[in-house]
Amino acid sequence: MRRAAIAVMLGAAMPLGAQRAGTDTLVPIREWAVPYGEKARPRDPAVAPDGRVWFVGQEGNYVARLDPASGTFERFAIDSGTHPHNVIVDARGDAWYAGNRNGMIGRIDGRTGAITRYPMPDSGVKDPHTLVLDGKGKLWFTAQFSNHVGVLDVATGKIRVWKSPVERSRPYGIVLAANGQPWFNLFGTNALGTIDLRTMTLRTVTLPDARARGRRIALTTDGRVWYVDYSRGFLGVHDPKDGSVREFTMPGGAQSLPYAMAVDDRDRLWFVETGKQPNRFVGFDPASQRFFGITTVASGGGTIRHMSWDAKRRTVWFGTDVNTIGRADVSRVDPRIVQ
Repeated sequence: MRRAAIAVMLGAAMPLGAQRAGTDTLVPIREWAVPYGEKARPRDPAVAPDGRVWFVGQEGNYVARLDPASGTFERFAIDSGTHPHNVIVDARGDAWYAGNRNGMIGRIDGRTGAITRYPMPDSGVKDPHTLVLDGKGKLWFTAQFSNHVGVLDVATGKIRVWKSPVERSRPYGIVLAANGQPWFNLFGTNALGTIDLRTMTLRTVTLPDARARGRRIALTTDGRVWYVDYSRGFLGVHDPKDGSVREFTMPGGAQSLPYAMAVDDRDRLWFVETGKQPNRFVGFDPASQRFFGITTVASGGGTIRHMSWDAKRRTVWFGTDVNTIGRADVSRVDPRIVQ
């Protein structure tokens, strides 16, 4: 492990309430330059209980963490050929990462740096993609090109997997409902997926438009399932209570390529339009059905692929393809714009 001291703020956020053409109130965003290679693709940051931020370098084949207070980075050596895709942090401060090219899930002890490896039980599941913890000892994950969804029992290390009934459906983003039920995008087709916890069977929800391709997913406290339609430029919502699906056209339109997505403690949705250069960070309030806070990312972003919500500090974290880790302070968005 080596430590580097670097913290770069890319561009100054405009004062709160300032306006640009075609935007609403801007969200303060800060970015830190990552010192581990220009094309390492740092991504998927997750905040530990101590406030440090873990992330992975998918192309650089590393796991690392940033101390936002000091701007220092730590890099952890992992197995060659892992190329981690995603990382999450548990209540102990341990980091769990998806071995996207070596068919395993790894856990790094947040205190010692020791690694525990959990290989996939099925040789057909080669690419763990996105991970999520339920807080009760279960870690759910997708495996995009292997066309599977799985769950790891943290206590026993046992892994169970389900194959999607739709060929090449590409399970992608994944989130958990309040009862622990997983919901996930099936990015290769016009459907969402879930695992019924009573029957432990995988079922799908077909989206109305055959061209729809949901890439990331979020849940609001009313149980509705939100997704960004990457191919068509829509924000969509499915209500499991009545089976309905509704769509909202993105501010950037059909070419917006919405990708990374998160939800905050006020049930506001946040996502990134990656078809725009620079990328645009956008909010949506389900109560008023209004898009707001449209903010350009100072570094450009390249492509922002995933985001996480830090409830303690009320911020959203993301990584960029232009070698930065970013933090959006959504707590400072003027509440008057959300009716």
